[in-house]
Amino acid sequence: RPHLRPPPLPFSTSCVRRSKNRRLRQKRVVSERQLTRYFVDHRRLRVVGGRGGDGGHSFHSEPRKIFGGPDGGNGGDGGQVILKADQQMKSLSSVLPFYQGFHGQRGGRKNCYGANGAYVYVKVPVGTLVKEDGKVVADLSQHGEEYVAAYGGAGGKGNRFYLSNENRAPMLFTPGEPGQERVLHLELKTTAHAGLVGFPNAGKSSLLRAISRAKPAVAAYPFTTLNPHVGIVHYQDYEQVAVADIPGLIKGAHQNKGLGVSFLKHIERCRFLLYVVDLSVSQPWIQLQDLKYELEQYQKGLSERPRVVIGNKIDLPESRLNLPLLKGQIDERVIALSALTGDNLEELFLHLRELYDTYVKTEESRGQSPVKW
Repeated sequence: RPHLRPPPLPFSTSCVRRSKNRRLRQKRVVSERQLTRYFVDHRRLRVVGGRGGDGGHSFHSEPRKIFGGPDGGNGGDGGQVILKADQQMKSLSSVLPFYQGFHGQRGGRKNCYGANGAYVYVKVPVGTLVKEDGKVVADLSQHGEEYVAAYGGAGGKGNRFYLSNENRAPMLFTPGEPGQERVLHLELKTTAHAGLVGFPNAGKSSLLRAISRAKPAVAAYPFTTLNPHVGIVHYQDYEQVAVADIPGLIKGAHQNKGLGVSFLKHIERCRFLLYVVDLSVSQPWIQLQDLKYELEQYQKGLSERPRVVIGNKIDLPESRLNLPLLKGQIDERVIALSALTGDNLEELFLHLRELYDTYVKTEESRGQSPVKW
């Protein structure tokens, strides 16, 4: 009778096929709608330090030495909860709403001290602000930087601690103290060298796709990008410039209209700005004026950072007519390019490197270390 099914593949071939399918499943593209569920830039966090161990209560006794005196040891201290900045973390989505340190152990006999509770480390992205009651208590802006969110309680004293000439057999011992309890608010501000600022459908996401390997969503409707994306521009001398795609702003964004203040805060960390203007619309310089106004209303002096104006969509006929009008209306340098066709991207790469080198020299002159990716 003929086989209805094909013969099984050899073991090595089937293993290769299974591993290939597994890799394909791991590399599947996550849509922008799904990505918004994973990207979290604020989190309310309740932290409690570990409780200290109780002091020991015992008296030493052995043959021929019945009244050996008190020998209860002290309890161990409770563990701390520590926030640690990690450059591998890109979102606060993995941060749980509650953390508690490990408790200290109770003091033992023969004057044995209890072990201290283990520390609990919470990894957060670089650029995380820690706030308590509306006040900033920590700014984790460097990789490996730590902040003690909650201290553990002190361990109790054993009866050995209270031994004195007046009291040779103390019965007193103290319990461990409870750990510190706090409610913190974590706020993530994207740390990038350059920030793409523009109105919806100006071509910011397309431009980031053209100059880096980032894959933000691109579509012909406004507010396609719902959360910031960071792309890395690589140079031949192994320098890397991080460019952040900030979701599109609208008039009144400083009043929390549109995506509003929740994404204006991501521009604060950018060292220099790239204003992306759509050259195909009439009077494109009005876009630049409105963008600067929104940034100034949000934070004084934010719009005056080192900047360059990028005139996008130069491949359209109306854009070529509006380009000389734009240059005549503003004083900033204008780089006309097309993110769709890749025209004149070289000029943007060169000027982006000039802005980065100026930033590095400025930070080194101040004795500070520049942000590296």
